[in-house]
Amino acid sequence: MMALPVVLSTIALHPDGAARVAQFAQLRVAPDTSAETLRACARDVDGIIVRSKLPDDICAHAPRLKALVRHGVGLDFIPVAQATAAGIAVANLPGSNAQAVAEYCFAALLSLRRPLAAIGQTMRETAWGSARGLADHALELGDSTLGIVGVGTIGKRVARIASGFGMTVLGASSRPHSLPGVRDVALDTLFAESDAIVLCCALTDKTKGLASAARIGCMRPGAVLINVSRGAVVDTPALLGALHAGRIGGAALDVYDEQPLPQSSPLWQAPNLLLTPHVAGITATSLRNMSVGAAEEMQRILAGDTPLNLVNPEYKRHIKG
Repeated sequence: MMALPVVLSTIALHPDGAARVAQFAQLRVAPDTSAETLRACARDVDGIIVRSKLPDDICAHAPRLKALVRHGVGLDFIPVAQATAAGIAVANLPGSNAQAVAEYCFAALLSLRRPLAAIGQTMRETAWGSARGLADHALELGDSTLGIVGVGTIGKRVARIASGFGMTVLGASSRPHSLPGVRDVALDTLFAESDAIVLCCALTDKTKGLASAARIGCMRPGAVLINVSRGAVVDTPALLGALHAGRIGGAALDVYDEQPLPQSSPLWQAPNLLLTPHVAGITATSLRNMSVGAAEEMQRILAGDTPLNLVNPEYKRHIKG
């Protein structure tokens, strides 16, 4: 009887995803996500489901490796070029957590505009009148303008939700989208005319530092910035300056230049700043979708089939033997 292939997951999968892997492979879970541990765990595996950053030289430590499947969308956890050169297929799951991220954007926006949690806590700790007074400064989303940077899978869902609130939606994207109700504008115009800005673009050389000091300086007084892209898209010192000066109304960050966010970071002391630990795409629903989707893509690759979302089709030219 032929031995089952071995699949490593860098972090535990949702039970439904683990059960799916068990149908075609032995599943192992890395005991931790350090580079040394992942290199050691990869020595005799045929595939890796990636939920944390792999060391850049992982392929050199995994002679049997045939597949790297991202448990999610972003590819910054995977050394794609090295995998391609080693003849290893890479796949990801576009759209698997798009709804979760889009809903996070509005949870963050509502938290900044109408902070019910703070009002409720004040009511518990002080007095009815003090809590009611906080509502005087709340702002409605209807009839305000939302700017979306990156009108892709996530950005389109953000736009649809915004339309339900009666918001005017501006979009700036590297690719045409032809989405009804979204007015395409230049980035500078989007930053200058929006009451809230959502950054959901991919991190590239062109988008690094996109939310620059100049663009943050052009934001409307009271406008808010929400980043669910990558930390490097925002000029963090410029954002800190705007928050401390009260130039903008607030911000919500789910991603950072360095993760986990160091305790020494000045972001911890910034006013009107909502901080979350890279959880925009994480819900019970999305974790199941991503785990099952990653298992299915892994099964396709190990069976010799083409995955639904192959990132590097050129890998086939480098397969040895």
